[in-house]
Amino acid sequence: MPLLSFLLYVFVTSFTPGPNNIMAMLFANKYGFKRTLKFCLGVGAGFFVIMILSSYFNLLLKNFIPKIEFFMTILAAVYMLYLATKIIKSKNKNEDDDGDKNNRFVSGMLLQFINPKGILYGITAVSTFIIPYHSSNASLLCFSLFLAFIGFLSTMSWSVFGSLFQKFLTKYSSQFNIVMALLLVYSAISILVR
Repeated sequence: MPLLSFLLYVFVTSFTPGPNNIMAMLFANKYGFKRTLKFCLGVGAGFFVIMILSSYFNLLLKNFIPKIEFFMTILAAVYMLYLATKIIKSKNKNEDDDGDKNNRFVSGMLLQFINPKGILYGITAVSTFIIPYHSSNASLLCFSLFLAFIGFLSTMSWSVFGSLFQKFLTKYSSQFNIVMALLLVYSAISILVR
């Protein structure tokens, strides 16, 4: 396995902006790092499931994805635009409503199943770097855990950024929300136009 290429791909893809990282930063900015932890854990759990599915069903997905790629792309773009609208409309409040607090883990986990960046990342990493060299159950499980852990670390780092700059971001919350919403709109457009 070309280890350096694999690690470069994993770290660059995981730590660049995407729905997980942007939402983690926004939640941490709005609620603080500690209250965002459930979302990050949900992202990690969902990402692990996606990595396991990518590992065990890679050949099936490789043949099936082109057939559903268009619909997944449209669904993902619509969801990102929905998130952008929510961000623009959001008010910066420090109190936490119980519904949002209790659903952060589930929201983070479910986001992975319509996150095109995560799904394509899993398919690409597994088909290019893992399956040609490792096919045992133990190795597929270990690589899935590793990829999910790196995804969790990237989401956590964006959460730390959001919480460290909370005072600054709160002062400029409307401008910050506009920039974050525009990044999501850009992400949505980029997956539609590619």
